[in-house]
Amino acid sequence: MAGTDPRETLTPIGTATDRTIYYDEDRGTYHTWCDDDAYEPVSTALLMTVSSVLGVEPDDLEALSECIEPDALNALFVHWRGDEPRVGDGSISFTFSKCAVTVRSDGEVVIDPTRRATSVGDA
Repeated sequence: MAGTDPRETLTPIGTATDRTIYYDEDRGTYHTWCDDDAYEPVSTALLMTVSSVLGVEPDDLEALSECIEPDALNALFVHWRGDEPRVGDGSISFTFSKCAVTVRSDGEVVIDPTRRATSVGDA
């Protein structure tokens, strides 16, 4: 697991491709972390985790490219994980398969299936 350890308020509920998924009962959100040592793009981790949270096959989700450019997301995350020192923390939020999703620079992926992310173009 990358970056930070899960907070005490998170309960492990399952796995997606050998990655533990945690649930935050207070916020109704699901959390996982991308592994520094694994060769799995953040876009794949996101797809597999949302699939697991929603209880559907990955092929049944909307195309990730309809929401965000997967290669750009992967490149951004790799940049965050680079050897160069970072100034501040970064994150990106968007709506994917009717879930609000946030990918943070420490590798945490947060999924909220009860609301959509606020972005330009959302009503």
